[in-house]
Amino acid sequence: MSFPRASTALSRFTVLDLTRVRSGPTAVRQLADWGANVIKIETPAHLEKGEGPGGPRQGPDFQNLHRNKRSVTLDLKSPQGKAAFLRMVEKADVVVENFRPDVKDRLGIDYESLKTVNKRIVLASISGFGQDGPYRDRPGFDQIAQGMGGLMSITGLPGQGPVRVGIPVADLSAGLFCALGVMTALLEREVSGEGQWVSTSLLQAQIFMLDFQAARWLQAREVPKQAGNNHPTAIPTGVFKTKDGHINIASTGQVMWERCCNAIGAPELLDSPDYKTSALRSKNRDPLNAAIEARTKTKTSAEWIDLFNEVGVPCGPIYSIDQVFADEQVKHLRMAQSGTRPDGSEEVFVGQPFSLSRTKTAIAATPPELGQHTDEVLKEFGFSDGEIAALHEAKVV
Repeated sequence: MSFPRASTALSRFTVLDLTRVRSGPTAVRQLADWGANVIKIETPAHLEKGEGPGGPRQGPDFQNLHRNKRSVTLDLKSPQGKAAFLRMVEKADVVVENFRPDVKDRLGIDYESLKTVNKRIVLASISGFGQDGPYRDRPGFDQIAQGMGGLMSITGLPGQGPVRVGIPVADLSAGLFCALGVMTALLEREVSGEGQWVSTSLLQAQIFMLDFQAARWLQAREVPKQAGNNHPTAIPTGVFKTKDGHINIASTGQVMWERCCNAIGAPELLDSPDYKTSALRSKNRDPLNAAIEARTKTKTSAEWIDLFNEVGVPCGPIYSIDQVFADEQVKHLRMAQSGTRPDGSEEVFVGQPFSLSRTKTAIAATPPELGQHTDEVLKEFGFSDGEIAALHEAKVV
């Protein structure tokens, strides 16, 4: 195969990508970045109504989501297109989709249908609210899941009212959990020899991401509230003004609390009856934060960051996005990685957040043009030149 792979880690797997917008493409990007043979199946241009889902194809959002993939156009609503897709399923390992739950049933590409073609196939589905249940057919959107999943009730300043998080956390986490589910199913297939249906939803992912905040309710019957920049349980932890800006300080636990007081030159806080225990520091959070900030305003952010880290108190700057990628540690971690476009120009992408010691990943291919690899891929799946020409003539591809 001439198409460059991003890695050798997953190179034995072929993935048919029917996803759109964000949650599904996030899942498939994980597989593509680690070398899976990902074939993005898209609606032919003459059938697309307006701009395709996911924003402009050359925009940064679409580009970052769809690297390391090839593109095939195929009309799944036509008999010829569906038949061609099922021929591809015969040789594939994974199909990923994030349609509304009823769409795959109408198209005849649900799991029960796919497994009659290939019993080893893994179908991965992401929906807004689940594949069944009373909300099954509702349209899903990240911000709706943030609200229903409780996140907006604990984000923002106390009394501010619901606040949306600045990234589509429900979409992104659903995509990552979907990719994890696919890998789990592929590992299980090595034992059973059979594929299975992996499903998740924006709502499930968002609730899982509540983590300890959800556990506070489920186990202690505490309803968490907005805490602004303060950590809800680890105190004092939050944002503090400095001479030239703001920093984050996290001094949870007695040892860190003592180090913090000594670092800011306020040993009297250790002796105050109002701050003797973690519970008292939580109860008297506001005056405690004010007392700390009275000291932090006397030095620059850089001075405090050096001082706190030297004594072992977690502390760091609060960056704008451009400052994030200018940081020396971020550069060292290679969180910005370049890929070469077909015209020879360079494009920069967000890199993978984990590494393997022997098996590397890279931006091996920038995102494809619509249908760029249609004929090439169909030939790999056994279609003859005549069959491919017939699909073109019927405007199926």
